[in-house]
Amino acid sequence: MNRIEIIDKIGAQYQIGNTESGEFSYSSALKSIGKDIKDFQKGDTGTNHQYLDIRFENERLCILIETKNKFSKWNKEKIQKQLQDYVRFEKAYSDKRIVAILAETEGDDICVWYGQSVIIDDEHIVLEETKLKTFEEYEEICFGKVNDKIKVIDSIKTLNEKLHSDGVNEKLRSQFVGTCLLALKNGLVYENIKDTINPKTGKPLKAETVVLNNIKDILEGLLTKSGSINKASKLAILNNKVLDDQDVQSLTYKELTDILKFIDTNIVPYINDKNTAGQDLLNLFFTTFNKYVGKSDKNQAFTPDHICSFMSKVVGVNKHSRVLDPCCGSGAFLVRAMTDAMDDCESEDEREKVKQEQIFGIEYEAGAFGLSSTNMLIHGDGNSNVVQDSLFNKGKWIENNDINVVLMNPPYNATKKFCNSDYTKNWDSKKKEDPSKGFHFVEWVARHVSPLTKMAVLLPMQAAIGNSRDVKEFKKKMLDNYTLEAVFSLPVEVFYPGAAAVAVCMVFDLSQKHIKANKETFFGYYRDDKFTKRKGLGRVEMTDEKGNSLWAKTEELWLDLFKNKKQVAGLSVMRKVSWKDEWLAEAYMETDYSSLESDDFEKTIRDYYSYIIKDGGENA
Repeated sequence: MNRIEIIDKIGAQYQIGNTESGEFSYSSALKSIGKDIKDFQKGDTGTNHQYLDIRFENERLCILIETKNKFSKWNKEKIQKQLQDYVRFEKAYSDKRIVAILAETEGDDICVWYGQSVIIDDEHIVLEETKLKTFEEYEEICFGKVNDKIKVIDSIKTLNEKLHSDGVNEKLRSQFVGTCLLALKNGLVYENIKDTINPKTGKPLKAETVVLNNIKDILEGLLTKSGSINKASKLAILNNKVLDDQDVQSLTYKELTDILKFIDTNIVPYINDKNTAGQDLLNLFFTTFNKYVGKSDKNQAFTPDHICSFMSKVVGVNKHSRVLDPCCGSGAFLVRAMTDAMDDCESEDEREKVKQEQIFGIEYEAGAFGLSSTNMLIHGDGNSNVVQDSLFNKGKWIENNDINVVLMNPPYNATKKFCNSDYTKNWDSKKKEDPSKGFHFVEWVARHVSPLTKMAVLLPMQAAIGNSRDVKEFKKKMLDNYTLEAVFSLPVEVFYPGAAAVAVCMVFDLSQKHIKANKETFFGYYRDDKFTKRKGLGRVEMTDEKGNSLWAKTEELWLDLFKNKKQVAGLSVMRKVSWKDEWLAEAYMETDYSSLESDDFEKTIRDYYSYIIKDGGENA
């Protein structure tokens, strides 16, 4: 297939070249963004490649094609290394998903690689890809259909109703579904199971018990394979808190198989390591099921996956990152960080190192700890360094692990039991909940990680405004030691349908004091993430008329404004601040009056009253 035929097949409208011959020069491309190709040339192929034959791209996917007349005329190892060079250059040039292809021009053979790291060798070649596809088809392979998430969320609603009718307690449902999902993803056989005899005891075993025992065996095998330092405790939680729970044990074989069949048909196909639409569905399970939890439990603020993704990109998680989430909950930040770090890897050894040695989590609550363990296993391990404990007991452990990235969403209204005892002993006797609104968690962690660390943390708006004595105290402590790099005002109902808190994301550089850095802080008014509430489903992402995600474009804009420190009326502003000031874009931002309509005024008033009501009685 000649070059013209290749271009026509994939889509000429997506072809991007920057030389007269239509080839793509990575030397020119990298130079355009202030990088030198020499910094990325490893020199192990004998040639300093820089000219890619054909390149296609849109806003989120790049397809790299290197052509050879006949593969049989070339050294396979050399041309694979050449393509690996181009993949490395592309990663340095953009943060897009990559499909890498070797194609014959005097024949029809092709070799295709895609996935997380795009490692160009025989082991990682996609054997089933024997014919070129269109750009749109490759995009669907890498990202899935935009509506996949919505379909899965619809399925979760149906599944929740099924679990309710089968008598499974609402607090148990998300963990039970996650455990079933993990077992199914790893070969659980559940159909046509018969009653049998226990070979160890000689007693009869019902079919449903056989299935549950098979799930336990799969979990134990996965935890053993992962090398988890907490295998026994994790198994105990997953068994005692989930599989041995009376609600699960009382399920009939038909009820159990109906649940497993539904998950197998409607959920499992979307949990695909090569499909980012399926990467973090377990977190969606948690937030979706959480809306059925009683109001008294809704202080838990489980971070939506797209916000995890944004925060991970803000701090630049890569293959060198050693990431800690000290309040890891369901593991959403850890899964996202592991995925992003592995995306940056160039070999299987690097990927394994990320999973086994560079992802760290702490969770106090047993149920959430069990869910984070399941979540990490679903996404290919990384759970060996997730521990159950109070973060305030793990200071030395944190210090020993040389953390350089922190992603966290601490509890905002924690009682004394969950807080640092050195802090609570000075509380007023009338105080029942953390007066720092989670800030003391952040400041404590900052003291125990490397000074080279970047922190991205979610805190309630009260922590940014800083009216109370305790909040002011911790704002001052942070700026006395660290630099406030950015604050993003996030959507008002970002945690819906869970906690009602209005959140901001703060980014700290721990390498120097704020006053010594002597630079302006970036404030982003990032209220509109192009998600909308759907009855019974929570917040779901919106699409354009072609079905393309509006969030993808929004995230790209948010990151561009922050990374390039652009000031745009109505979206962003730069300002020097101290601990005495408000840390909110709203306090400093210019309004783009040309874009305002009467509906915007009405929406602002509604949002304000909504905030007042959610904030509690004293302001209502």
